[in-house]
Amino acid sequence: MQLPVPNLDDRRFQDFVDEAKLFVQRRCPEWTDHNVSDPGVTMIELFAQMMDQLVFRLNQVPDRNYVKFLEMLGVRLLPPSDAKCDETFWLSAPQPDVLPIPVGAEVATLRTETEEAIIFSVVEGLDIIPCELRSIASSVEEGEVIDHLDDLLARRGFVCFDSPPKPDDALYVVLTAAVPKCALLLRFECFIEGYGVDPTDPPICWEAWTGSGWTPCDVDHDDTGGLNRGGDVVLHVPAGHVESTVAGTQGAWLRCRVVAAQEGQPFYSNPPHVTALTAATIGGTTKVAHSEVVREEVVGLSEGIPGQRFMLRRHPVVPTGHPLVVEIAGGDGWDEWLPVDNFGECMTEDRRFMIDEVAGEIVFGPAVRMVDGSLRQYGAVPPKGAPIRVPLYRSGGGRRGNVAAGALCILKSSIPYVSRVENRRSAEGGVDGEDIAAAKVRGPILFRTRNRAVTAEDYEELAREGEPDAARVRCVVAGTDGTDAGVVRVLVVPAVGDESGRLPFEDLVPPEDMLAGIAAYLGERRLLGTRLVVEPPVYQGITVVARIRPRPHVDETRLQREAVTALYRYFHPLLGGPDGDGWPFGRPVHVGEVFTVLQRVHGTELVEEALLFPADPITGRRGDPAQRIDISVNALVFPYQHQVSVR
Repeated sequence: MQLPVPNLDDRRFQDFVDEAKLFVQRRCPEWTDHNVSDPGVTMIELFAQMMDQLVFRLNQVPDRNYVKFLEMLGVRLLPPSDAKCDETFWLSAPQPDVLPIPVGAEVATLRTETEEAIIFSVVEGLDIIPCELRSIASSVEEGEVIDHLDDLLARRGFVCFDSPPKPDDALYVVLTAAVPKCALLLRFECFIEGYGVDPTDPPICWEAWTGSGWTPCDVDHDDTGGLNRGGDVVLHVPAGHVESTVAGTQGAWLRCRVVAAQEGQPFYSNPPHVTALTAATIGGTTKVAHSEVVREEVVGLSEGIPGQRFMLRRHPVVPTGHPLVVEIAGGDGWDEWLPVDNFGECMTEDRRFMIDEVAGEIVFGPAVRMVDGSLRQYGAVPPKGAPIRVPLYRSGGGRRGNVAAGALCILKSSIPYVSRVENRRSAEGGVDGEDIAAAKVRGPILFRTRNRAVTAEDYEELAREGEPDAARVRCVVAGTDGTDAGVVRVLVVPAVGDESGRLPFEDLVPPEDMLAGIAAYLGERRLLGTRLVVEPPVYQGITVVARIRPRPHVDETRLQREAVTALYRYFHPLLGGPDGDGWPFGRPVHVGEVFTVLQRVHGTELVEEALLFPADPITGRRGDPAQRIDISVNALVFPYQHQVSVR
């Protein structure tokens, strides 16, 4: 039950009008026309309207008191989270020396007449390392590597797979240097002898040796048709690429391996014939975030008194996983001060401060007068006249940073030999900062939990507090989904930025650092003896196959595209559901909802047929059509390869 809110002044517009007319009768009896047509009454009503607005604002004072009470409980607005993605820096030409991409280098979206550019900055430094071809080999039997460098130098060429090829045959490319996180160009010259395959879908995969095993490479493009003609293969080498010695050859190893053909995929009948190959580094990929890096900012000079406050020039401050520190000039240089959540346990000599990330305010410890009249200082006071600076922080964040793939195409920083930049995948993880309304809801929950995780609601609320990047959190009650007593399962869904509803299944897997951060945050607040498991939920894939009839003069291509998008959005784990805030956990899927979603698409005349299939988003296997698909109580749906035909 909501507590009644008192009105400091309960008068309304008509009350002010009646009171003014009564005052006129007493002070000015000759004024007898009190109808609304009288100009004087119009003036009375005008001032009554102004007074009504003032009283309304006066009655909001209890809300201000409520917010102040929340501040006394230690409730602060949660800062925004910054979206992140991988950005590829393409070189204008291969370079002979290592080219560094520094931390803080900025890229941005294209600025338009209506929207400002969205700026991202590099958060992980990158070295684009040059390389060349050192050797080339092949393998048709396990453990046997055949060197072909002499054949390549003599321009005789060689057959790179067995005849006929079979799965796990491999072509090995040995580089002069390891190129982790770099884009590698392999330029082939080949004879058209690898008959039988589809040039657009050859049964091969590229992998890099990382010291502990072979890791798949991301193929940017391949115009060789499966090593069947001369052309380029551009690979994005994984981060763990290292040099090693295999079969007596030292270098950084890559391989092109033959894989088993999928259903309906043609396979090699003859092996490809390679006559020439060159290798060069043409770019690199690193992590960027929707924030701007601010370095060595001096926020002011200390006055030598307790409770000093200083404002940062840029805010909000984005959490980075590392504590923001403040440096204060001392006799031997700059002394480092560390942040705390509150000053309750700080002693007089502790170099501590508090930071309000949303407002960008730095606060030093206060002095409090005790009951006996003594004055206690919580935390040290910076010396008078000492400069105070913040060596590094990042400002930005929010949902605005969840940009689409290819949007970050402008290089704002000057980096030599870089011709263009691009993000090959959409940015994800941007979450807006908390507003006052959400903080007012969170306040009573925080007051009840007392920063301790006891109930399922406590775990969910504290997990969101510890990791704002988590879009949805659910705590599984013991006894459901195989959860035993004494075990707490926290299911986490990360924020995904694609507003169209389409997303790769792997994007719903939370990053390891997110799961570890939530586990560590909850581990400090759980009850003793409670075993904690933090993991993603189970997803039930669903596929819709439908046929709709368009209205006259409707573009069928547009209608088909919008119908598919509507299905992806409605069955989305974060954007879907009846309320548009994510598909509810455990809610079954009915085929009747498919008819409703498609009929709402503008331009649909009739939904002629709609079939609902359960699907495995990992293997792609589809089940039998069903009118209803039940999912477990702690599972979510995942939209997978919807198909809509417009006739």
